[in-house]
Amino acid sequence: MESTLGQRSTLSELLEQDEFVRRHIGPDATDQQRMLDALGLASLEDLIDATVPESIRMQAPLDLPSPAGVTDALAELRALADMNVVRTSLIGMGYSNTFTPPVILRNVLENPAWYTAYTPYQPEISQGRLEAILNFQTMVADLTGFSLANASLLDEATAAAEAMTMIRRLSKHAGTSFFVHHDTYPQTIAVLRTRSKPIGIDLVVGDTDSFDQATCFGALVSWPGSSGEIDQHRALIEQAHSCGALVAAATDLLACVLLTPPGHAGVDIAIGLSQRFGVPMGFGGPHAAFIATRESHARALPGRLVGVSTDTAGRPALRLALQTREQHIRREKATSNICTAQVLLANIAGLYAAWHGPDGLRRIAERVHRLTSIAVSGLRSGGAEVTNSTWFDTVRVRVPSAAGVLERCREANIALRPLDDHTVGFSLDETSTPATVTALWGVLGVEGDVDLIDAALTAADEGIPIAARRTDEILTHSVFNRYHTEHEMLRYLRRLADKDLALDRTMIPLGSCTMKLNATVEMIPITWREFAEIHPFADDSDTIGYRTMIDQLEQMLVAITGYDAVSLQPNAGSQGEFAGLLAIRAYHDSRGDSQRVVCLIPSSAHGTNAASAVMAGMKVVVVACDERGNVDIDDIHRKIDAAGDQLAAIMVTYPSTHGVFEQRITEICASVHDQGGQVYVDGANLNALVGLARPGKFGADVSHLNLHKTFCIPHGGGGPGVGPVAVRAHLTPFLPGNPLRTADGGALVENTGSGAVAAALFGSASILPISWMYITLMGSRGLRDATTAAILNANYIAARLNDAFPVLYRGDNGFVGHECILDLRTITKETGVSVDDVAKRLMDYGFHAPTMSFPVTGTLMVEPTESETLRELDRFCDAMLAIRAEIAMVESGEWPHDQSPLHHAPHTAEDLLGDWGRPYSRELGAYPLAALRASKYFPPVSRIDAAFGDRHLICSCEPLEAYADSIEAAETIKTPGTGAELLSAHD
Repeated sequence: MESTLGQRSTLSELLEQDEFVRRHIGPDATDQQRMLDALGLASLEDLIDATVPESIRMQAPLDLPSPAGVTDALAELRALADMNVVRTSLIGMGYSNTFTPPVILRNVLENPAWYTAYTPYQPEISQGRLEAILNFQTMVADLTGFSLANASLLDEATAAAEAMTMIRRLSKHAGTSFFVHHDTYPQTIAVLRTRSKPIGIDLVVGDTDSFDQATCFGALVSWPGSSGEIDQHRALIEQAHSCGALVAAATDLLACVLLTPPGHAGVDIAIGLSQRFGVPMGFGGPHAAFIATRESHARALPGRLVGVSTDTAGRPALRLALQTREQHIRREKATSNICTAQVLLANIAGLYAAWHGPDGLRRIAERVHRLTSIAVSGLRSGGAEVTNSTWFDTVRVRVPSAAGVLERCREANIALRPLDDHTVGFSLDETSTPATVTALWGVLGVEGDVDLIDAALTAADEGIPIAARRTDEILTHSVFNRYHTEHEMLRYLRRLADKDLALDRTMIPLGSCTMKLNATVEMIPITWREFAEIHPFADDSDTIGYRTMIDQLEQMLVAITGYDAVSLQPNAGSQGEFAGLLAIRAYHDSRGDSQRVVCLIPSSAHGTNAASAVMAGMKVVVVACDERGNVDIDDIHRKIDAAGDQLAAIMVTYPSTHGVFEQRITEICASVHDQGGQVYVDGANLNALVGLARPGKFGADVSHLNLHKTFCIPHGGGGPGVGPVAVRAHLTPFLPGNPLRTADGGALVENTGSGAVAAALFGSASILPISWMYITLMGSRGLRDATTAAILNANYIAARLNDAFPVLYRGDNGFVGHECILDLRTITKETGVSVDDVAKRLMDYGFHAPTMSFPVTGTLMVEPTESETLRELDRFCDAMLAIRAEIAMVESGEWPHDQSPLHHAPHTAEDLLGDWGRPYSRELGAYPLAALRASKYFPPVSRIDAAFGDRHLICSCEPLEAYADSIEAAETIKTPGTGAELLSAHD
C-alpha cells in the first residue's frame, strides 16, 4: 500500500494478507467506481440491493476465516500433503504408477495455454487441442483394435455404464438383463449397479454360466480380468452374438500392446482407462477413460468425437462431430447426460504415446510383463502359491495370513491389494524395477535373484499364452513415430498451443460456463508427489492428509451453500446432477413414496438436467418461462397440481439460465414442498451467489456445484471437472456410497446411500487442492467481493452494449445477474448476420465467442467473471461495437452480407495474402481495431463446414496436411474409418 506525505501505513496494511484477493479481482476500487457511475449507482451495495432479492440475502458474513496469504496457504496445504504416505503402490485395480515425461509435465499439465482452454465448440480457434484429442482417439482405437474411439470419458466405471446403455440402444435383444463377468473391478460393478437400477436394467454378476440368452441383451467382460487372468471369453462372445446380444470388454491399453486386442476377437465395444499413460494416480482422478467401437456404431457413441472436415477454402480442419452435447438438443430423449470429457488428461495420454512411440510402448509393456513373470517364477520357486495361470502385470498369491503380509508391506513401504484373509494381489507397472521385485519377494517370505531367474526364464514361464499374443503392427501413424526427441516434442507442443485461444491470451466471455482465472498458486500443489502419487484405494492411514483436506473443503462448501453435507465423489457436473436426483429418489423410496417420479424442469434449463432426470428414473415435465425470463409461476402451480402425489422434484437454475434472479424463488420452493416434492437448485451459476445467498437456506434441498466454474478448477480444453453434490440433513443418508464396500471374500454388497457414481470414493481428488487454495486465499470477505465484482462486470457490459445488441432479460430493477443475453434476432432477420457471423468475426479481434444460441436461439450469452479488468471488458465491448458498425454497413447495403467481413470471418493469414476481390480492405479483415497491431492472433483455418465432416467422418489422425489431397476430391472420402488410406508425411 502506497503511503502519502505525512501518513504512514499500518503494519497490517503492509503485511497485506489479502494480496491474493486484490490480484484475483480485476477492477480495482477506482475502476469499480467508474463502472458504477456508468450504471448510475453510488456503490456496490446499491447494485446488490437492486439485483439480488432481499428475501434470500445473507445477513451475516460467511462462516469462513479471513483471506490467507499466499505463503501461508501453501505452507498449510504442504503440511497436509506431508501427512500422506507415498508408498510403492502395487495395488493395481486399474490404477498404476507412471512416469509423466517432463516435457509433457512442464509444457502441457503445467502450461496455462493447455489447461485454461475451453471445450472446442469454436473449432477454428481450437485446432491445436483438437489435433491432440484426435491423437488420443487414434491411439485408443489402434491399441484396442477398433476403428473408432471417442474423445474420452470420466473414468473406467462410468465408461462401462455408458457402454451398457449404448449396448441397450444397439442390441436387437429384447431382454432387460445385463451380464457382468465376476472377474471385473469391484468399483466398476458398483457404478454399474447404481446406473442400472433406475432405468430398469437387471444387473447379473457371475461366471460365464450365468449368462442367460433369454434375458441378457448384453455383457461386459474384462481382459485382463481383475484377478490378472487373461481370458478372451470367446465362448461367451459367441453365445451372446448368437442371441443378438452385444459384448463390451474392459481392457488395459498397455496390455493391449502385447495382447490380442478386443476389437480383433469379436468384441463390440472396448472401454478402459488411459491413466497409466503418463497421468498420475492422484487418489482417483482425474483420468481419461475411453470407449472404442466399430464404425457402424459411430452415431451411438456417447460423449464427444473429433473428426476432420474442411474450411471455406477447402483446407482440412478439425471439429467436434455428430452427437456432441446431444442432450442440449434432445433433453429428456438424450441417451446420456455426459456433456464433458477429460480432455487435458486425454491429451497427456495421447502425447505420452507419441513420446514413446510403438517401440517405446512395447519396451515398457515387455518390461512390466517380464518383471511380473520373474516375480511369479521366484514366488513359485520359493514355495508360494500363485493362483494365476495367466497374467500380464497382475497376480494373486495365497498366503498364511494376509494381515501379516500387509504389516510387512508397511515396514517395506509397499502397498499390496488385500483380497481375503489368505489372499493378496500385486500389480507391477512402468516404475517397477528389479529392486521392486526383490522387495515384493521379501514381504511374501521368499528370496531370489532377479538376474538368475531372468536368465532361466523360458517361454513357458511367461504369463501370456502364445495364442493370446498380438501379432499386428501398432501406432504406425507418423505422430507416434516422429516426436521422440525433446526438441521435436517441445516444438510440436508449442505449434499446437499457438493455434489456439485460451485464457492465457484473452478473455473467454462464455455465459453459464464461468471461465474464471485459474491462479498459478492454486495449480502448484496438484503436481506435489504427496498428492499425485497416491492410489485411490490406499490404506486410510496413508491418506490422512488427503482426507483432512477433503473434509475441510467439504466444510467450506457447506458454509458457502448453507447445506448440511457435501459429497465430492461426482467427477463432473452431470454426475453431480445424477447423484442429487438419486438422493431425492432414494429419499422418497425410504418414505414409501416410490410413485414420486415427476421432475419439473423449466424450459430454459441446461439440457443435462432433463437427461439426468431420465437416468435417475424420473419423468420430465417442462415448465414454461415468462417474457421476462422468469419461471412462469402460474404454469408451475398448474404442473404441481397435475403431478399431485407423483411430484418428486423441481430442478431450477439460480440465478436463472436467462441471467436474472428469480424474485419469487422462495415461493417456488414452498409450493413444491407443500406438495411433498424436493427442490433441486442447479449450481451452475453459483458464482453469482457466493457470500450473498445460500441455496440451502432459501428453500433448496440439494444442489450440485461446478468446481470447474465457481471454484477455479480449470476447464482443460473440455475437462477435467468436479461436480460435488450438497444436501440438507434429511438427504445426507442418500449421498453417493463407497464403491469398495465389500463383504468377506471380496463379494460386492449393496452400498449405503444411493450407490457409487464414480470409481473412486472422492472422484477427481487430485484437483481438489485447487478449490481448497482458492477458498482459503479468498476468505469470507474475498469471496463476497468476487461475487459482487462478477455482477458489476456483467452489468457494465450490458450497459455498454445494450444500444447495439439489446439485452434480452433483466430483473425487476433493470439489472442482470452475473451474465447477460444479447439479442441478435432482429439483426439477423433484417440483415442475415447471424450469431455465428459475430462469433467468427470476434476471432479476428482475438476473442473467443460468448455462448451462442443458449438458452435462446439467435442470442449471445456473456459472462465476464470477476477477474477481468476494466481494460479487458472495454476491449471486448470495443470489439462488439466495431462488429455492430460492420453490421450497419450490411444494413445500409454498402456490403452484401455474403461479401462482408462478417460472412468471411475468421480471416487466416493465408486468406489475406491470396486473391482478394472483396469490397473491404485486407487491413480491415486482419486489423479491424488499431490496437490489434501490437498483438495479433491469426486463426489457422477459416470457417469450418461441420456438415461436410459429418457426411465424411474421419476420426483418426494423421495431421491435417495429410488429408488435403483427398479432401479436394470429397467424394473419395468414405464412411468412418481410420483415415489410413489418406496418410502421408507429418507436417
